[in-house]
Amino acid sequence: MAIETPFGAIGKGKRGISTGGWLLRGAAAGAAGTTVLNTVTYLDMAVRGRGTSSTPEQTVEALADKAHVGIPGEGETRDNRVSGLGPLTGIVAGVGVGALSGLARALGFRPNPVVGGLAAAVAALIGANGPMAVLGISDPRTWSATDWAADVVPHLAYGFATHSTLAALDRA
Repeated sequence: MAIETPFGAIGKGKRGISTGGWLLRGAAAGAAGTTVLNTVTYLDMAVRGRGTSSTPEQTVEALADKAHVGIPGEGETRDNRVSGLGPLTGIVAGVGVGALSGLARALGFRPNPVVGGLAAAVAALIGANGPMAVLGISDPRTWSATDWAADVVPHLAYGFATHSTLAALDRA
């Protein structure tokens, strides 16, 4: 039985979906949210004419260095690998946050749309920007309002798309 709170319901739903099932549903919702985040980001780039960020690739380089793992290849081949791995880190973060949202749902947390969307957005912001900040690649404390908007708006779109998809997967 679920208990209703101002933030959403807490407790078991009526569908009887396993924890693994919710992890998979959450991962799928995170993939949907990641697609929305990328769409909003690329639209912003097209409208404002801004370039891509190199921070994902710098993160890959720093993580590989910290883990003492070489990225194979030399010259352009290696650079292309890093260019492919950078965006994959964002996809992994988005799917991972979605899976965690699915796990929260399996544990009985069914937030209302505002709380669920904001929670997913904040988790995605931390998942995306946390490693870059910890590794010293980017310092959000130094970002301009425009920089923050370019980062927060797509993550809000991610959060609400992820939550909406997950909630739709929980309807009877």
